[in-house]
Amino acid sequence: MKYEVKIDVDNVDFEKVAAILTYHGLSLFDAKTQEKVFSNSYAVVFLYDGEELVGVGRALSDGISQAAIYNIALEERYRGFGLGKVIINELIKQLPGCNIILYTAPQLASLYEHLGFRRMKTGFAKYVEQDEYEARGFT
Repeated sequence: MKYEVKIDVDNVDFEKVAAILTYHGLSLFDAKTQEKVFSNSYAVVFLYDGEELVGVGRALSDGISQAAIYNIALEERYRGFGLGKVIINELIKQLPGCNIILYTAPQLASLYEHLGFRRMKTGFAKYVEQDEYEARGFT
């Protein structure tokens, strides 16, 4: 299979973005909100198999020294083929010189260690729905 990487939000099907992120429990925002979220991000990656959107990712950054990666997700049938790594590497290319924090679900944290990410000892979080995130293992 040949995959295409897109690094802008033009002509993206945000209904599909919302569906992928909702499926994985990464976000419950609707398509209109996801469009705003991704449009306001410093870096974005959309992975396509032909015309079909199959994966997404985004990063926030000051563009100089600090960045945070969020919302790495693939259609379920595309998992296990190294495509998450493609998304991460494409985001990293857009963040030269930046220290990068990667935000992920607790059950997926170990997947990123082989990409050079290390667990932090000094990270803190303040969630809008603190109890929910604690119950899900984030804190």
